[in-house]
Amino acid sequence: MPQSQARRPFFRRRKTCPFSGTNAPVIDYKDTRLLQRFVSERGKIVPSRITAVSAKKQRELSKAIKRSRFLGLLPYVIK
Repeated sequence: MPQSQARRPFFRRRKTCPFSGTNAPVIDYKDTRLLQRFVSERGKIVPSRITAVSAKKQRELSKAIKRSRFLGLLPYVIK
């Protein structure tokens, strides 16, 4: 194969934070449908390297999930 025809290495596109930008949802502990997207099927908070949430918004998100769990809106563990 010529050099120009060689396969390019896998190119990973940078993900953007779903909570930044225009028309972005607001993180709220009462919005369980939004929070459920960032909780695994076992009930754990999904890390930001998978969900592409920025560090600042990940802290807000985890605080909202923990508050929602404390109030009984989200379960701690899913069996």
